[in-house]
Amino acid sequence: MKEKVILAYSGGLDTTAIIPWLKENFDYDVVCVCIDCGQESELEGLDERAKYSGASKLYILDVNDEFAEEYIAPCVMANATYENKYLLGTSMARPLIAKKLVEIARKENAVAICHGATGKGNDQVRFELGIKALAPDIKIIAAWRSDLWKMDSRESEIDFIKKHGIDLPFSSEDNAYSRDRNLWHISHEGLELEDPANAPNYNHLLVLSTTPENAPDEGEEISIYFEKGIPTKLNGEAMKYADIIRALNKLGGKHGIGIIDIVENRVVGMKSRGVYETPGGTILLEAHQQLEELILDRKTLSCKKELANRFADVVYEGNWFTPLREAIQAFMVSTQEYVTGEVKMKLYKGNIIKKGTTSPYSLYNESIASFKTGDMYDHKDAEGFINLFGLSLKVRAMKMTEVKNNTN
Repeated sequence: MKEKVILAYSGGLDTTAIIPWLKENFDYDVVCVCIDCGQESELEGLDERAKYSGASKLYILDVNDEFAEEYIAPCVMANATYENKYLLGTSMARPLIAKKLVEIARKENAVAICHGATGKGNDQVRFELGIKALAPDIKIIAAWRSDLWKMDSRESEIDFIKKHGIDLPFSSEDNAYSRDRNLWHISHEGLELEDPANAPNYNHLLVLSTTPENAPDEGEEISIYFEKGIPTKLNGEAMKYADIIRALNKLGGKHGIGIIDIVENRVVGMKSRGVYETPGGTILLEAHQQLEELILDRKTLSCKKELANRFADVVYEGNWFTPLREAIQAFMVSTQEYVTGEVKMKLYKGNIIKKGTTSPYSLYNESIASFKTGDMYDHKDAEGFINLFGLSLKVRAMKMTEVKNNTN
């Protein structure tokens, strides 16, 4: 009986070519695994395509709810954003995919896991760190980094699969964006985006969204209710996490929310330009941050913001299955004990406009915050505070004046 290899399979040209390549160079029985994180129509017809291409079996695993509740939720709690813009759509999904690849590898008694990520991207790092952390005994095959991989273009890949009796309708011209889609977002790279001097061709590019210019002239008000940092209701209707994201994607996309064009620093060292559509995620993070403004005390919020940047780096770099990620996440979860309440917003032409936030745990006290003097706050108390708070500044200024006078 042949040894088995698990192939992370999308059904595209690269992973189609990898099937006969694995059989030819390693004599493996190829078991394809497609992890459904919300790709939607991209999954149609995969079973027939995989088996026609030479795979012995295809698993399609629906992990949308697990993705939302165990990977997206911690990042929303943390307000994790890489380099102040990227909402980690691809980064959050990769450790879950690695975990599922390992689970199927164990089930099938496979000796290796293969992926089609290129040697220039972040995904090779994320997949392989996840596999190493969960299954250090399983061999990893990175096709594009292998000396046995001789294909360097779409034309050569199409020629290769045709020589192996696979005739599928792939175009030899690479006239499409490189995209990654899941429940949280869709990313776009390639074509005109490869030159940062070029403006994105949004008419050709956008999938989930419309541009703010083409959004409706009438805004739309929504409300999101959170319980301990978890969104549980949208517009008063109880919904599971994944369904809230889907609904917000439609609402946000309709109003041109969450389109970003960034040049980011990849893990491997290069800069990469991409356009991301994250309509629902952008709304959800904004709502969560508005609620935290009301509830968290100043020092906890400050510390949380610092750790949010570190958490984003950890996720972006593929270090999900590490003690550091677990430790930071535990802190984030502890801060959410009282992050409960309702956030109202208006969506209008790419903007998210505050319409009011309420919580039974709000630390906002109108009697203290008003300009009137009350029992809990006397304006005169500020004098002593300022004297103490500014004491070091005053001492330094006196010393500098003394030194200057002595010098003269």
